[in-house]
Amino acid sequence: MNNLLVVFIFISITNVILQTCCHIATVKCNRTIAALANAIAYGFYTYVIIFTTIEGLPMWGKAIVVAVANFIGVFVVKTLEKRLEKERMWKLEMALPYASCDPVLSSRVLEEHSIPNNYRECGGWYIFDCYCMKKENTKFIVDYTKHHDGKCSAYKTEMEY
Repeated sequence: MNNLLVVFIFISITNVILQTCCHIATVKCNRTIAALANAIAYGFYTYVIIFTTIEGLPMWGKAIVVAVANFIGVFVVKTLEKRLEKERMWKLEMALPYASCDPVLSSRVLEEHSIPNNYRECGGWYIFDCYCMKKENTKFIVDYTKHHDGKCSAYKTEMEY
């Protein structure tokens, strides 16, 4: 492998990682961090564009490198993002109609799935306040609500653990 190809592979993967981080920062971070991420990513991208004009690598070779770099770069960043993601407690409000729900039985089912809850009656509905620490619990609540023709709302708590 010639040196140009090695450098092109390296800068292509680096570029994809920076661009992916930039997009995540734009959605999830405050404006200062998002602006900084954009400045770094697009500043580096200018270097990549100039590098792609260098002779010595065929166009099809550049296209293959860019495609593989995109797969690797996005895969790496999304894997890291998943590992670094903090679990959060969610409060889910589940409304089940009187006709399709035994509130005591539903409360027991939720507790069997390690979902703390309480309920109250309100205008033909049993309203359950459920507290979910894991994504699996949240999914269970959503599925349970659908099964009983209910309605569900989710609220992210501010505490992290």
